[in-house]
Formats: sequence, C-alpha cells, structure tokens
Amino acid sequence: MGGAEFPLVAMHSDHAVGGHQHLWFHRCAKIVLPGTDGYTILIGHMGTHAVSVSFNPNLPYKPDVDFAPIGLVIEQPSLIVARRDFPPNNLREFVSYVRANADKLNMAHAGIGSNAFNFGLMLNSVIGAKPTLVPFTGTGPAANAMIGGQVDYMINAIPEVGQLIQAGRIKAYATGGPQRSPVLPDIPTAKEAGLPEFQAMPWWALFAPKVTPRPVLDRLTDALDRALDDETVRRRLAEIGCDVPEKARRGQAPLAALVKSEIARWTPIIKAANVKLE
Repeated sequence: MGGAEFPLVAMHSDHAVGGHQHLWFHRCAKIVLPGTDGYTILIGHMGTHAVSVSFNPNLPYKPDVDFAPIGLVIEQPSLIVARRDFPPNNLREFVSYVRANADKLNMAHAGIGSNAFNFGLMLNSVIGAKPTLVPFTGTGPAANAMIGGQVDYMINAIPEVGQLIQAGRIKAYATGGPQRSPVLPDIPTAKEAGLPEFQAMPWWALFAPKVTPRPVLDRLTDALDRALDDETVRRRLAEIGCDVPEKARRGQAPLAALVKSEIARWTPIIKAANVKLE
C-alpha cells in the first residue's frame, strides 16, 4: 500500500453466513491470540466487528478491545429493492404497503448475519413490519428469486443489483447512504424519500492485533490514507458502488469510535429479533 514496504501474504475468507461467518470469527480470533507477532492484519467489516457481538454470545474476541484499528477502507450503500411489479411506486408508498400487508409478504435475505439480513431487520424494525423472512445461499440467488416473483423485496448492494435496476428488472426505492450514488443517480436517499432512520452503509476496515507496535500501525494508517487519495483507486471504487470515507473519518481514532457506535446501534436490533447464528 503506497510504499508501506511490508511483505504481504493475502488470505481470503468469504464474508458470507452460517459456517463461513463462523470461519470469519475464527480467523478474527486467531490473529489476536496470545503469542501473535502483531504483524498479521485483517480486513474486518460490520459483521465481524459490530453485529457479531449480538449474534454470538460466545464470540471468541472483543471487537472493540482485542484489535488495533488501522483505518476505514470503504463503505457500500445498500438499497431497498423489490420485484418490478411490486405495487408501491415510491418509498412512502412502500412503507405504507408493507405495514398494511406484512403478513402476506416475503423478504429475501442471504442468511442470518448477512448484510441483507441485518439491514432487512433494521428496515422492518424502523417501519414496524414483520414479513416472512426467506433465506437464500447468497444475494445473487435472492435477487434471482425476486426477479422471478418468488419473493417481494430485500436489501441489496449496488454491485449486486445495479444493472438489474438499470435494465428495469427490479424496482429500487432508496439508498441507505448519505448521498445519491453516482452509479444510480436517480435513486433517492432514504432521507430524501422520507425514511431518514434507514441508514444502510456496510463498511470494511483494516485491523491489527492490539500488540502491534505503534510505529507499524502509523505506517499502515498512512499508507492506507495515501492509497485512498489515489485517483485511480477512487475511480475504480466508485465504479463498483463503493464510497471512500472523507479524511475526517479515516485513521485509527475514527475507526475505534465507529466500532463502538456500531456495536451500540446493532445490539438492540439483533436482540429484538431474537436470532442467533447456529
């Protein structure tokens, strides 16, 4: 990253749900075990460092204690989308319709713990609806089922459904980001459309073990900051529907604050839903 001059070995883990989610938890725990050298870094996310606390009472690590934050990397706004023949034409109509017909509606998701599941819980909590929740093995199969009319609505990310929206194969009601996406500029924010409580911005960030030396952390934070200022990097991230955090929200202290605030935000939502990862 931008001349950080560290040898890097990359290990990829799917951030999906079920067994894969438990694998993520295991790998998060592994880098903070006693005896770690402090030179293994992790790309953590909202799932591993916020909602995991409520989903798993036996989580083998403390997200806000056992890691040294390096910096926020990206955020990716999620969208409220529905089958193309879903009756509501805007978000206000969507809220009224779902409230009135929740017992007849199906909401798709990609499994307990997925972003689609978590933000679906948030949306239903905000609008006071309890539709039937229908799990799929991923957001792709869930979107396909929505196209086919087997489910009514879901929460999904721009890279997954952007082309489907542009082709008119599904409806989009709002984005959960603070501003409209340049990829889908005609889709309003939830705040613009009358539902400011729906804030759906999954995030990814870099973390290291808390024993990592301060000079190493500072070099990594600086390298990440310079990478996020690179125009080629920013352009490519924008093309796939990702937002680069502004300067004031980068770095170690803002990420530490984000983790704490996200744990506080998600704990009552997950507990109210009374769900656990098996």
